Amino acid sequence: FSVILFILWHFIIIILITFIDEVLMDSTTATAELGWTTYPSQGWEEVSGYDENMNTIRTYQVCNIFNSSQNNWVRTKYIRRRGAQRIHVQMKFSVRDCSSIPNVPGSCKETFNLYFFESDLDKGTKLYPPWMENPWVKVDTIAADESFSQVDLGGRIMKINSEVRSFGPVSHNGFYLAFQDYGACMSLIAVRVFYRKCPHIIQNGAVFPETLSGAESTSLVAARGVCVPNGEEVDVPIKLYCNGDGEWTVPIGRCMCKAGYEAVANGTVCKACITGFFKAAQGDHKCLQCPINSRTTSEGATNCVCRNGYYRTESDPQQMPCTTVPSAPQNVISIVNETSLMLEWSPPKESGGREDVVYNIICKSCGSSRSGCTRCGDNVQFIPRQLGLTNTRVHISDLMVHTLNAC
Repeated sequence: FSVILFILWHFIIIILITFIDEVLMDSTTATAELGWTTYPSQGWEEVSGYDENMNTIRTYQVCNIFNSSQNNWVRTKYIRRRGAQRIHVQMKFSVRDCSSIPNVPGSCKETFNLYFFESDLDKGTKLYPPWMENPWVKVDTIAADESFSQVDLGGRIMKINSEVRSFGPVSHNGFYLAFQDYGACMSLIAVRVFYRKCPHIIQNGAVFPETLSGAESTSLVAARGVCVPNGEEVDVPIKLYCNGDGEWTVPIGRCMCKAGYEAVANGTVCKACITGFFKAAQGDHKCLQCPINSRTTSEGATNCVCRNGYYRTESDPQQMPCTTVPSAPQNVISIVNETSLMLEWSPPKESGGREDVVYNIICKSCGSSRSGCTRCGDNVQFIPRQLGLTNTRVHISDLMVHTLNAC
């Protein structure tokens, strides 16, 4: 069986580490003997092997199946938890099918047990912690999905199992792992110990720090977000939750780029509007080009100022072009009838760029010499009105007799 195990190491598949896992211990990276503690001495045996890249690795095997009442332990070195609250253990192993072994006793097993023991200090000895379930804490009994009965023609054993178990909460500075064999013919090919975390991320316009997963597999750990530079909170508080698999979930709130800045790079950066562009308010919308007859004076503009000789009214939106003063009305015609006057005209030749041109009527009483003109009295009537006319006709009545009126 030892020869078969030695050949097996050539074909071990190394599990890739994903970005959400932080490795605490990986037996396949050892450059020398693992040096784990075993009990009793004739139980687990450390042997050398090779991975698929012909790199040397260290593994443990045991096969005392013809002796009943087996209780073989192997304990890892002290593993510091580095702030993790829940620990994951990935085990790669192969197990011999008991039914394929001639004359095997009924005590033959195809499973083994996983334990952990917490400690603030590395104080393990050959006798401590005691080799028994208490004070060790049992994580689970590990069973093989597939067991092997014989090697193939190439001398390889293809039935390699990979199982992951987790435990928590852990609160001490570190811990030991132990594997208990009680009558199996098996090899412990690789052990990888890790914890999960959610990576640093920019989402919904906010920066969230790297966050460790919680103590339970169902835990959700809240992380507070900070708006990217030149971003502003829309809803508060801005949060994401890190689940037990090291994945961000349940987003709450968001940030948007403030006035004068637009989101770029998939919302991870708020960039100032370039010269000639503006953004009037906070939001997801892009910077707009300055309207006709306006300009900006710097980057990050929230509005465009009108060029000399052009204007906006107080009610004009920022994206509206600046306009200028219309030219005078054309073809003014007046029809006088005693104390009333009908006044008509044509629109200005140049509107100044506006579509909301209105007309105001100014009425003055000047006398025959046109000196000392005064404002018409309040008795003078304008139909439809004196100010803010939108049409090009007005009827004026109740004028004074024998008086020169200038309108």
